[in-house]
Amino acid sequence: MRLTYKSILFAALCGALSLSSCAGDWLETEPTESTSSDEILASADNVKQAINGMCKLMTMQHAYYGQGFNGEGTIMLMYGEYTGEDFQFPMYAPGWAIFMNGTATILHNKNSIYPAYPWYYYYTIIGNANTILEQIDNAEGDAKEIQFLKAEALTFRAYAYSMLLQLYCDRWADSNDGAADGVVLRLDTSMGDMPLSSQADCYAQIYKDLDEAIALYKESGLAPNNVFAGAKSDVCFPDLNVAYGVYAKTALVKEDYTNALNYAKLARENYPLMSNADYKAGFMSPTSEWIWGAFNDEAETLYYWSYLVTMAYNGYYAQAYGGTTASSELIDQAPASDIRKSLFVNKEAFCEEGQNVSDLINITSDGEFTDEEAYEKANEYAQANCAYTPAEIVYPYTNLKFACTALPGVGCIPFIRSSEMLLIEAEANYFLHNETAAQQALVELNTSTSRDPEYTCTATGDDLFNQIVFYRRLELWGEGRSWFDCKRWNRRVVRKGLTEGGNFHATIAGTFGDDPLFYKWIIPAKETDYNTALGTPGK
Repeated sequence: MRLTYKSILFAALCGALSLSSCAGDWLETEPTESTSSDEILASADNVKQAINGMCKLMTMQHAYYGQGFNGEGTIMLMYGEYTGEDFQFPMYAPGWAIFMNGTATILHNKNSIYPAYPWYYYYTIIGNANTILEQIDNAEGDAKEIQFLKAEALTFRAYAYSMLLQLYCDRWADSNDGAADGVVLRLDTSMGDMPLSSQADCYAQIYKDLDEAIALYKESGLAPNNVFAGAKSDVCFPDLNVAYGVYAKTALVKEDYTNALNYAKLARENYPLMSNADYKAGFMSPTSEWIWGAFNDEAETLYYWSYLVTMAYNGYYAQAYGGTTASSELIDQAPASDIRKSLFVNKEAFCEEGQNVSDLINITSDGEFTDEEAYEKANEYAQANCAYTPAEIVYPYTNLKFACTALPGVGCIPFIRSSEMLLIEAEANYFLHNETAAQQALVELNTSTSRDPEYTCTATGDDLFNQIVFYRRLELWGEGRSWFDCKRWNRRVVRKGLTEGGNFHATIAGTFGDDPLFYKWIIPAKETDYNTALGTPGK
């Protein structure tokens, strides 16, 4: 772990202190390598900047891995969507097929950059959090602020460990009640070799961190705008609702449905579901239901490597290469009365009655429109349904959900929304055998918001579960959940090709996940080569 934890730990802290981010700078001078961490974190103001830098770690380029590796946006897009069941980038499908199909040369090659990046990224967050937690009780400053900042460090650590467990470990259902290997559970800044802890111990620590964080947030009585005065946005700073949200998401993965239900309800308090107008406004600025996210503006853009460069319908890649598309199987299932269907160039937008999509596109290539009338209708539809001017529409089922405020892809991205919490409530209630409550959660998500005013729910049993799965896929499309959800549900990733009535390029069409290793990234050599306590995990 020396290359991904020991050697980066102090350097990352110093870097975090010197980063500009959504709250601006607190220090006029950068710390030097001769300064110790206890001196750096001697005051609450300095800890604020360290927390500020941790927010920036989630949305900055990590240079060692290249420009395309920039924190949470990369995890969401590449690890959550590329490998999932509902997303494709048609122009780049052939080049990314080896990744999207989860081949052994990617997932199981411990020397590959792709298994290494999430390990590096999340342990960078953990290392910074551990350094803060070791020093913060001695920091000078307002006691309430120190409580709040400590809670934020605990929340960051809990979140990072929850993501590592999902990426590198067996499903909880296959873990022998948590006896299976988890990850390396470092809770301080020590540098010695350390074996893998069990999943049970890892989840217990996440719960412990979140319990302590929640207590500290409450004791402090503060919110981010009290502590980070002058910040451009509060959305990037963890707070009490974020801790609840991380708790709900973690408990769902652990199949701890009682806690998932309870904390999901708490997380969405004071975060009402957004209006349809906000829903269709482009998903690049925080709305009433964004509990946690990344702040980004033109002063802090990642240029050609930001999440929205790829995802925004008016972003650089949409203009240059036709943008991203959703699974036709998913969008075709959505009722015409559902506004979420209108966020994609669905077949009703360009097909005449009796026409088949396959008759209007090139099914021997990448699925571009070949019928001029259908092409014109698709572009008219996009113009009518987008808040910003969309790029030229060349593919059916093009995404109109995400926009950017400026080129090449400027804008914020959501990490946790209250809609997801409501879907967690539905799923948790289902597994707790509270089917009426699960139905009510779906009605609240769909009918009460007018996302689909015609929706009703009387489904039970497997039919009810399938509705929960469908609306998670539809509601959270493009937000980095697909692969993680399929893993949790033990669901195969099925992508139908153009010649099979679907819209996926031939290079990424197929069924994936029969091999359980499709859902388990190997621990990278940058860990195992230097942490001798691990032996040879992953074989």
